[in-house]
Amino acid sequence: MLRFTKQMDYGLMAMQYIALHQGEAAVGVKRIADEFGIPVELLAKVLQRLARTELLVSTQGTRGGYTLSRPSQAISVAEVIQAIDGPFTVTACSTENSDCDQYHKCSVRDHLWQIRDRIVAALDRVTLAEMAAEPNSAPAPVSVVRRA
Repeated sequence: MLRFTKQMDYGLMAMQYIALHQGEAAVGVKRIADEFGIPVELLAKVLQRLARTELLVSTQGTRGGYTLSRPSQAISVAEVIQAIDGPFTVTACSTENSDCDQYHKCSVRDHLWQIRDRIVAALDRVTLAEMAAEPNSAPAPVSVVRRA
């Protein structure tokens, strides 16, 4: 099952919203939270993480808020997801972690890693600009395909 966290959903929604309003003044956390009905405290933490990973620029003060660190066509969905949820994984083992009891006997590990790479590549091709250009994109929440 491929599933992203609620924080990632919120982060992607916020990034899309900021992309839609790029060129205006910085967008405040409360404005985004109110628009989507997201808890302000949770969204603030997500946006701080995106700012720490340099996808957003934070401006302090009464007219403060967030702006994209670079043009929306230069920010991929994969970058946003990884900034919030960390590296993608589709299996418990990884190239860096071989302490699984089945690591040396596993016949599907390499195939799963290839699948992971394809997922990352697909998400890397989708930009915030594309998401912001979709019809009816504001303020409707962003949907990421999930398999249950």
